[in-house]
Amino acid sequence: MSTHESAMSRAAPHLGSGPTTSERNHPPSPAERGIRVRTEEVELDADFTPPAPRCGTVIFAHGSGSGRRSPRNRQVARALNARGLGTLLLDLLTEAEARADEATAEYRFDIPLLTRRLLSATDWLLEERQAARSPVGYFGASTGGAVAMRAAARLPQVIRAIVLRGARSDLGDEVASQIRCATLIVVGGLDPGIRALNEHTLQRLSCPKSLVVVPGASHLFEEKGTLEAVAKLAGDWFARYLVPTVP
Repeated sequence: MSTHESAMSRAAPHLGSGPTTSERNHPPSPAERGIRVRTEEVELDADFTPPAPRCGTVIFAHGSGSGRRSPRNRQVARALNARGLGTLLLDLLTEAEARADEATAEYRFDIPLLTRRLLSATDWLLEERQAARSPVGYFGASTGGAVAMRAAARLPQVIRAIVLRGARSDLGDEVASQIRCATLIVVGGLDPGIRALNEHTLQRLSCPKSLVVVPGASHLFEEKGTLEAVAKLAGDWFARYLVPTVP
């Protein structure tokens, strides 16, 4: 299949069972360092792990009620790091904003605000010496998927690939036709509402694209083996588009 064809798979590779995300400890990578990303309004906390030579870096855009310490995102990030890819795990809200959002939900659906902040993080990465001239991708979960879509549409010459996990892609559909980078959508088989939204988004995309349904997975991919499936799918996708082939 060429990269300009669409593929929709109804199954994902079985990666075996194991501890659930909540049963695991996710210590920082030895190469990880904390950084601050300056935006127009605030400074945001983030954790950066540099890529191996010639490999790209993936910026994570989390969903509502989550952040850079999300064990689900960290599990995926560590799998990407093991393949030589860099990662930037970003808090899209300050601690004060996150506390307010828990009570009022005033920030979690402010997609334009969160998109501006993801773009600021992308600017930081493009100027970072340890990631200079390396390809950039986004990993977006839940509402963070819409944020990744909108930022990718704004940066068609910069973003090479995105992966959307259980994404509220409907919140990014108005820019779907403007996305030029390779887009993988991963949805749980037990998440029919999000699956329907994602299938609609898939039809609006005109870039290289694929949708994979992970059997037995709910919205948060908490079932045994399901998040490992996401990590494997994301790793394969980003390795394909963010790791240049050496002649």
